[in-house]
Amino acid sequence: MLTLRTSPASPFGRKVKIAASLLGLSDRIEIVPADTTDPADSLRRQNPLGKIPALILENGEVLYDSRVIVEYLDHLAGGGKILPSGGERFPVLRQQALADGIMDAALLQVYEGRFRTPDRHEPKWLELQAGKVERALAYAEEHLSTPAAALHIGHIALACALGYLDLRMGGEWRKTHPKLVAWLADFEARVPAFAKTRVAA
Repeated sequence: MLTLRTSPASPFGRKVKIAASLLGLSDRIEIVPADTTDPADSLRRQNPLGKIPALILENGEVLYDSRVIVEYLDHLAGGGKILPSGGERFPVLRQQALADGIMDAALLQVYEGRFRTPDRHEPKWLELQAGKVERALAYAEEHLSTPAAALHIGHIALACALGYLDLRMGGEWRKTHPKLVAWLADFEARVPAFAKTRVAA
């Protein structure tokens, strides 16, 4: 049995869980909650960065981050399932990188609010991160919103990024990106794991 250390709200952990579901591997993974802020949590021994998600293999080795984990899961499922090979691979990896960047920038905004009092918030820092999200959404709206017949890790990551913006940013993106709204509705209809991994705000 594999062990996934994550938290319910983590968009990167959600990406791994949805990937595992699409690959038919969910029943081989035990999900164990992790608290990245707790020095006593064993996560810091499992991943020296103290970050989630982390996947503990049956031999005790640990894989991190989410990009490495989904590579491993795709390998377990026979390869080429959600991560194509050859020339098709790089556009997929680029889409994953774009979506991961949205999640990173959104998380940094959340952390600014969580770990600093309002009088210590840095507007320029928040504006910098918000700009990354907006530019990436604009790019996705123009280039990545057409559903594909075969879902890949770029689609999974984008769905998780949009889901995280719904969770933590009140879904403001929906007002200005109608193609992505439709894209996400299509993804959710095709991927039951998306709804199953949603957490309440």
